[in-house]
Amino acid sequence: MQRAAVIMAGGGGTRFWPVSRMASPKQLVKLTGDDVMINETIKHYDKVIGRENTFIVTNEKQAQLMDKVLFKEIDRSQILIEPVQRNTAPCIIYAAMTLKKLYGDAVMAVLPADHHIGNIEEYERILELALKTAEETNRIVTIGIKPTFPSTGYGYINFSESAAVGTEVYDLLRFVEKPDLARATEYVDSGRYLWNSGMFIWKVSVILDYFKKLLPDMYESMENIFDSLRTPDEKGAIEATYPALEKISVDYGIMENAEGVYCIPADFGWNDVGAWDSLDNVFDKDVDGNIAAGEQADAKNRIIKGSKNSVIFDAAGDKLIAAVGLDDIVIVNTKDAILVCRKDSAQDVKKVVDALNEQGREELL
Repeated sequence: MQRAAVIMAGGGGTRFWPVSRMASPKQLVKLTGDDVMINETIKHYDKVIGRENTFIVTNEKQAQLMDKVLFKEIDRSQILIEPVQRNTAPCIIYAAMTLKKLYGDAVMAVLPADHHIGNIEEYERILELALKTAEETNRIVTIGIKPTFPSTGYGYINFSESAAVGTEVYDLLRFVEKPDLARATEYVDSGRYLWNSGMFIWKVSVILDYFKKLLPDMYESMENIFDSLRTPDEKGAIEATYPALEKISVDYGIMENAEGVYCIPADFGWNDVGAWDSLDNVFDKDVDGNIAAGEQADAKNRIIKGSKNSVIFDAAGDKLIAAVGLDDIVIVNTKDAILVCRKDSAQDVKKVVDALNEQGREELL
């Protein structure tokens, strides 16, 4: 059966300001590898799903940027443009309907645009298992990450005690929202919970049946424009239909109400790269736990003295960065802005973006 990867790539990456901007969101910059993050994501599954079978859902502005950086094997007509953001359920049904129009049916892997994978070979093995399971069982399959610490920033998946298919595929019992520290510790200690990676694998026919059952209005609206997809009329049909679709995530709209979902526990060095403090698990550290990274990082342009467990990210290379006596601090240098924050406040960087919006400082957004 035809395989396809669908990458959700319309976010602004506000927690990675000032490197991530509307004109260069984090999935289109080099943060964690030798290439922009969306291309790094595509390289992860090269041996399992061909690059030519990659579809990307994004907005018009980012689509123009992607045209310049995406691998040439990806047909630019496979960049699906949302006229407005309506959360993940609408973008997934848009992609699923597109695949139905092209192939009749297919196995569809929905993947984030910006995750980091440390062990590519193991990731490929797990993704292959998920694709085969989804095709052979007509079930939704999700990949859960074996937790390495009691994170309060991730949602969790509770899974069955014994495998349902083979030795690695389990029944998913329930999704759990981001917990407090005590509950997260309890989950990790139990061995029966996984981090929710946001990676979903299903047959197009299966997920569309769920939309028809659980989000019938959305299904009907998209079904009404099905004949326009992959034709010159698509843009107009999507622009007329999309803004009226319910703004809801696939987690709330489908996953939490779906029956018979499978999950595969995995350990392949996954990191969702959600904020500056997440780089701790991506880059090598010096003897004091510091990370020096960035496209313009140059040892001649930094002096680190008496500092521990800090991140110095240089995206400009235009000045000397000196860090003295710091502990758990993030410093980010760009041409027009410098960010300094505590690691434990990294999630609040988006508040800077909110403030810039309120001030009308569009040149910094």
